[in-house]
Amino acid sequence: METKRPVGVTVIAILAIIGGILLLFGGIAFVALAPIISQVNINDNNNPSNSSFSLNINGTDVTIPRNALFLFGGFLGIIGGMLIVIGIAGFVVAWGLLTGKGWAWIVTIIVAIISIILNLILVMSGSIESVIGLIIYGIIIYYLYRPSVKSYFGRVKGPTI
Repeated sequence: METKRPVGVTVIAILAIIGGILLLFGGIAFVALAPIISQVNINDNNNPSNSSFSLNINGTDVTIPRNALFLFGGFLGIIGGMLIVIGIAGFVVAWGLLTGKGWAWIVTIIVAIISIILNLILVMSGSIESVIGLIIYGIIIYYLYRPSVKSYFGRVKGPTI
């Protein structure tokens, strides 16, 4: 007997797809920018042998090593690669949600719990808009624990005969 997919699961899967798309494009942008940033060469005509350069930011002189942009480009590339992997994982989880896979239910619960913890930290540090994230992920956890939704994912133990 095939169980009909609850509408809320479809909504959560669509949100996972949207998140996956955003992470994928963001990761691709970071990976594409990494070699460009790594190749930036700042010339100091006053002192070409100097291994650092100075910037004046709001009246404060900031000294930056010349290889910092190279390292930043590499860091940006690594972060971009991680975002791409997480974006692809979002698509896989969305597929699991749409097809009623039990592991997708578990992954979504874990991601929601981690997101609640991170949003709590942000709220405590003064980011009041993170309350919206707390509410959204709280609703997702509540919804995924409803008996009909748990049944769709095969998470309800039936009576033993």
